Amino acid sequence: MPLHFRSAWFKTLGQLVAVLAAAVLLGWLLGHVWLVLTVAALGVVAWHYWRLRKVLLRLTARQRIQSVHGEGVWNELDRLLYRGQSEMRTRKRHLLDLLRAYRAAADALPDAVVVVDRNTQRVQWFNKAATTLLGLQRSSLGTSLGDRLQPLPLSHWLAAGRNAEPMLDAASPVDPELRLNLRLISYSDEYWLLVARDVSKMLRLEQMRQDFVANVSHELRTPLTVVHGYLDMLDPTDFPDWAPILSEMQKQSQRMTQLVEDLLTLSRLEAQDSLPDESVAMAPMLATLKREAEALSQRRHNLVVQDEAGFDLWGSNKELHSAFSNLVSNAVRYTPVGGTITLRFAREGDGAVLSVRDTGYGIPQAHLPRITERFYRVSTSRSRESGGTGLGLSIVKHVLNLHQARLEVESEVGQGSLFSIHFNADRVHPREPDSTPRPSSQSQIA
Repeated sequence: MPLHFRSAWFKTLGQLVAVLAAAVLLGWLLGHVWLVLTVAALGVVAWHYWRLRKVLLRLTARQRIQSVHGEGVWNELDRLLYRGQSEMRTRKRHLLDLLRAYRAAADALPDAVVVVDRNTQRVQWFNKAATTLLGLQRSSLGTSLGDRLQPLPLSHWLAAGRNAEPMLDAASPVDPELRLNLRLISYSDEYWLLVARDVSKMLRLEQMRQDFVANVSHELRTPLTVVHGYLDMLDPTDFPDWAPILSEMQKQSQRMTQLVEDLLTLSRLEAQDSLPDESVAMAPMLATLKREAEALSQRRHNLVVQDEAGFDLWGSNKELHSAFSNLVSNAVRYTPVGGTITLRFAREGDGAVLSVRDTGYGIPQAHLPRITERFYRVSTSRSRESGGTGLGLSIVKHVLNLHQARLEVESEVGQGSLFSIHFNADRVHPREPDSTPRPSSQSQIA
């Protein structure tokens, strides 16, 4: 117990004893000791209840308690209440300063930030940029976000909650020329954080880049064709001393030609929003992939083909063949002689999965998130030896995006890799009668 509190307590007890002693003395003189003592005790109790009522009234009325001087329990209580109020006001000022600082920081952000109630999808708060990019006004508070941001298709997107993918290239309701990237962030059990970013400039730059790559690639086609044609006309037997040089020139010109073709393919895929839905017969597709792998392998690997799904796909036959062929050719290129490559097409719930497993070098975990980036190489020297352009997996990613499919990669250094393409139920259909499934086959290319 603090010293000042103990002193106040003992002083109050001393006053009580003094009052009762005086009452006993007065009662003895009047000949009514118990009567006077009882009246005095009741007076003391009444006085304490009166002080308690004053404290309760001040607390109920939220009155500011003044600093007091003096001793006694009630004065000590007033001092404690005054100190508690002062500390609370200090904390409140500090919190208000923090809140103002956070609001100022949020208003300084170039991105629109909106706090949305998870259950009702109503706007709870937004920053200044939300007015510029999304058109929200003070009257928008408490209203449905989906109704306020028409014609953006937000209702189903918000209903997906934490599973909602970022909404790319959405037109701003304020200005259709503004293109927005919307992202939904879960930061509590009651609220979502909607972040909208203006990506108009980035999209324009990306379009300029795509146009530049497409134009340059197209312009390189003609001179490369000429160079490649003249090299084919040169017979190394006519120039024995130049034979190694001519061979390397032909190899590099072919590689440049393939690079240009891949760039043009990638530019074409990036410019497309959708692909024609054709019936892709998977049995002939797997047979074609097997023949291509055998030709590329030159009888140096084991090849296993497993067709277990029993149905075909909807999509672009040309583009899907390009994606599948890229994965199979990569497996052949990066698998040592004598290794095994397994191509498997199987059911996966209501959908399907096509996987390519190899026993090659494997990919370090640090590289997996970036392997679908254009020109990204895990090992530059090994890629150049294999003749790869660094665009194959980027093409695969764009083809799959257009088919609403996804690519998953599992790999371990020294143990090989597994590339899996997952198709949803909308992309599969029963196999046509003339497309008979082939049994699992294994061939030794040796």
